[in-house]
Amino acid sequence: MATTTLRELFAAGGPVLIVLLLLSLYSLAVIAERFFRLRSAISLSRKMIAWSKHPLRSENYQKVEEACKKGMEKNIPAAFVMYKLLMNRNRSEADLEKIADSTIDWQISNLQRRLTVLGTLGSITPFIGLFGTVIGVMHAFKDLAANTAAAGGASVVAAGIAEALVNTAAGLFVAIPAVIAYNYFLSKTNYFSKELENMADEFIYHSTDGE
Repeated sequence: MATTTLRELFAAGGPVLIVLLLLSLYSLAVIAERFFRLRSAISLSRKMIAWSKHPLRSENYQKVEEACKKGMEKNIPAAFVMYKLLMNRNRSEADLEKIADSTIDWQISNLQRRLTVLGTLGSITPFIGLFGTVIGVMHAFKDLAANTAAAGGASVVAAGIAEALVNTAAGLFVAIPAVIAYNYFLSKTNYFSKELENMADEFIYHSTDGE
């Protein structure tokens, strides 16, 4: 049974396969960077939210403000939201809600950076792979037309077409992890947004209670 070497696969895939492999490396780098960034941001934010409940209820705002400043240095989303609310706690409930919404939207947007890259790669790489396969099939039929009298010409061309399909496989290899990661990160950030909103609502409720 004949086996195909990596060199033969690269030769069959051509430049399109190289492009897909580069896109795959870029996609994996984005996935890894976003994974660790989200895990850190969400974990530290949850710890800060849990820690701040007692000092906020006892109106120890100075202590929370100092913690928020340290948290902002570490780029913790919850620290930015809490600090904005603290600095404007004497304003009306409607104003605080607007401030909270805008700050949360900005923080979530930062966490969702590069997700469009994953979504785009998940959409276009199968078509790039298909494009490479079409080119390979065209070359295979061109060889068939030039060697119709050669013995085994059809089987050789069939083997060439099979090898050209490596581009389609490579396109799917890039697209599938990108789409899975995109949906996972989007779901994660949307859920985290709700957590920040709940934190902001609780802060606004206590800061305006009795007014």
